Amino acid sequence: MSDHTDASTHGAEPPLARTTEALRDPRSLRALAHPLRLQLLGILRSDGAHSVGQLADLVDEAPGTVSYHLGTLAKFGFVVEAPDRARDGRERWWRAAHSHTEFDPAALLADPEQYGAARALQQVILQSYLGELLTALDAEPTLDREWVAASTHSDSFAYLTAEQLSELTAELAALSRRWEAASNPKDDSAKPVRWIVHAFPRA
Repeated sequence: MSDHTDASTHGAEPPLARTTEALRDPRSLRALAHPLRLQLLGILRSDGAHSVGQLADLVDEAPGTVSYHLGTLAKFGFVVEAPDRARDGRERWWRAAHSHTEFDPAALLADPEQYGAARALQQVILQSYLGELLTALDAEPTLDREWVAASTHSDSFAYLTAEQLSELTAELAALSRRWEAASNPKDDSAKPVRWIVHAFPRA
């Protein structure tokens, strides 16, 4: 099971309550398999509603380009307009429709079109993870020592059965939900923290 949030940074709005959109439609999977769309959705999920102009500044893209990709995300139900945030009729604001996206590659294996779309999305997600990790590494010299010491980059190895791997995956998901629930963006001493989890059989 792939559970993708693509979180980013603090925002003015309270974080979204945990809501999950389960994906099976190849068109939806392909629509999300785009680096800029993933980035835009991540900002809206973690930081709350933004205007097109704000998003364009954050991702360093033209407003027209951002509007196009938001329109694609909206077409497949990933984002919705937020007219309550607009100060005038010329502004277009958007917010995320769900806090998480979930798709199950195992359930899609039997359909080559579904699995191919899911694989393409997974590849883009993994590439985005690598970019985040490298950005975090570059940022370490700017952090207080306590934040560098509190961070971790590690991996583990064991011989497990498929049943045991499933149990490990469930435990990691429960641990993630526990710390998501502890999130407090109003705490001035808190920073946005990202953890990325993978558990898989080695080739």
